[in-house]
Amino acid sequence: MTALSSVNKPNEWDWRSGSLVYGKGMAKNRITLDDVARAAGVSAITASRALRQPEKVSESARARILSAVQQLGYVPDAAASALASTRTSVVGLLVPSLTNAVFADFLRGVYDAIEDTSLTIQIGNFRYSPSKEEALIRTFLHQRPAGLIVAGVNQTDAARRMLMDAPCPVVQTMETSDQPVDRIIGFSQYASGEMVARHLIDAGYRRPGLLGARMDPRAQARIAGYRSGLQAVGLDDARRMFTTPQPSSVGMGGQLLSDLLAVAPDTDAVFCANDDLAAGALFEAQRRGMRVPDSFGICGFNDLEMSRHMVPPLTSVSTPRYEVGRGAIDLIRAALDPASGDTPRRIELDVSMSLRGTTRSVQTERIAP
Repeated sequence: MTALSSVNKPNEWDWRSGSLVYGKGMAKNRITLDDVARAAGVSAITASRALRQPEKVSESARARILSAVQQLGYVPDAAASALASTRTSVVGLLVPSLTNAVFADFLRGVYDAIEDTSLTIQIGNFRYSPSKEEALIRTFLHQRPAGLIVAGVNQTDAARRMLMDAPCPVVQTMETSDQPVDRIIGFSQYASGEMVARHLIDAGYRRPGLLGARMDPRAQARIAGYRSGLQAVGLDDARRMFTTPQPSSVGMGGQLLSDLLAVAPDTDAVFCANDDLAAGALFEAQRRGMRVPDSFGICGFNDLEMSRHMVPPLTSVSTPRYEVGRGAIDLIRAALDPASGDTPRRIELDVSMSLRGTTRSVQTERIAP
């Protein structure tokens, strides 16, 4: 009978050859963190810390450890790590769209923020479906994430309960709320809409309308703010408000403006709930020979990169999408680091108007509220 010790001889690091020597019968064994530690000449704890919290390990030790990881082809076992530490190093990120340029900027901020950390991102796209978002939250929590980042504050009751009971930091984004489930970073959609109303009024437009699509909760909030701003000076007119639950697009912007002008041809300005709609509205206005901005003003929302290159350049609300993504990761990291001390749990960022060529210059006289 063959002795077990001869069959299961462990792997050993050969310092002369600089390579791992596999024990008898172990050629296909998984490379372990102990193997990496021996190769780098450090303890297993130091090797683990270098991979999870690199800033806490000296540069020389970190370089040896990373070199050993590369030479050995070490791949961390996420499941084993989760069992050992009660959570993985993965941050779950739930967004409603991967094609919307708004969330592209948001994701860029997220990925820039994790560049020098041990965190990784797992994305879930719920496609504006509350039930799909709820299912994704449940799936992510089963995977013991280091944290969760979700878009908005309008989760289902079941999803909100799961987020409030989550054993990890949770960050809601893109909006503000006095009652976040845990932490939140964003900007006021409602106040942004009010700001658009003030600008159009100050620019001298007296028969302003609205174009909206998709009508997700954030679009509804900014539209509500816009109409509130118009109501304050008696300019809100339901006949001039055209929205659709269909997805937003440039073509949809043109179609909605055509529908609006068919009902209220004397409309002299429109607030478009995003820049895609605004671009379509501008193209339709130009097709009709309307003089923009003198006789017809157009304001978008989000200030996408294309907006400044349109002819004329589009007036739009500039939103801090990149800063929201980066700040969400900063909140997760602060929550995971006991040494970070007291950090804010609620961050509200500013928005601004990018005034360009599709609205008139602001007038000196205003309509008194």
